[in-house]
Amino acid sequence: MTAVAHEPLTQEEVLLEGFLALDTPEGFRAELIEGEIVVTPPPDGEHEKYISRIVRQVIKKARTDMDVSGNKGLTLRSGGACPRDHVIPDATFAPLERDLFGDAGSWMPCDGVAMVLEVTSTKPRADREAKRRCYARGGIPLHLLVDRETASVTLFGEPEKDDYRQLTTLPFGKPLTLPAPFAFDLDTADFL
Repeated sequence: MTAVAHEPLTQEEVLLEGFLALDTPEGFRAELIEGEIVVTPPPDGEHEKYISRIVRQVIKKARTDMDVSGNKGLTLRSGGACPRDHVIPDATFAPLERDLFGDAGSWMPCDGVAMVLEVTSTKPRADREAKRRCYARGGIPLHLLVDRETASVTLFGEPEKDDYRQLTTLPFGKPLTLPAPFAFDLDTADFL
């Protein structure tokens, strides 16, 4: 039997292999964001309340029928020499006719995703900054951020390279207009 010489793994490949092999405790979420493994604990009830309020409105009011998936792993282009980002939005929305989630594995590409939702968690900096850059690099058209510390909601649009060119931030209580394919005003009055 002849030994096969293998190329040594790069640091990025070792990081990705280690990340994919993680066995996180039930309810915890592990993500690979810009070359850093980020583990977050299960969310609290307030965090889930915001997600529920938004998902209900999208299902009832969006002009296009939307599929929604909570905690769906997305693989996205990364910046620099880092391995691909593996990010888990709080909710991922895609037009129903695309049927993106039906045959998807644990991690899926972001092609066809219409919007991702993030509610700030115990690691708000990652939610506000690093994930925003990941979603922009992935070309996700809309990114909705509910920031519990600032009591505001921000809609990012027009992704270009590492960021979004357009953003609208409003305090809780003000309606936020979601463009097509959603095409409705998101009511944030009960976020207060």
